[in-house]
Amino acid sequence: QVQLVESGGGLVQPGGSLRLSCAASGFTFSTSLMSWYRQAPGKERELVAGITNTERVTNYADSVKGRFTISRDNGRNTVYLQLNSLKPEDTAVYYCKARTSFWTEYWGKGTQVTVSS
Repeated sequence: QVQLVESGGGLVQPGGSLRLSCAASGFTFSTSLMSWYRQAPGKERELVAGITNTERVTNYADSVKGRFTISRDNGRNTVYLQLNSLKPEDTAVYYCKARTSFWTEYWGKGTQVTVSS
């Protein structure tokens, strides 16, 4: 059974940091493309960052470049998202996604990040 379990969200003040984790199981993590998305209230879900399997090539949304960092540990079947210099507009539910083939992808249930003073 495929599982993606996000953790690490919470309430943080503007300028603060969080580290999100996504623990994966039930599929071959090391060969999968991993991504983080987010969805704010009343808005569509958007791509935040992605990372390839072996080469670990990364890509980021313009709105988070220089502030967020995606990484992965294939030995732990976990993908991370380091969030620095957080802004109120970063408030959203953050989701982990695994793409295991051209046709197949899986989503986690999300973790809430709230940036507020």
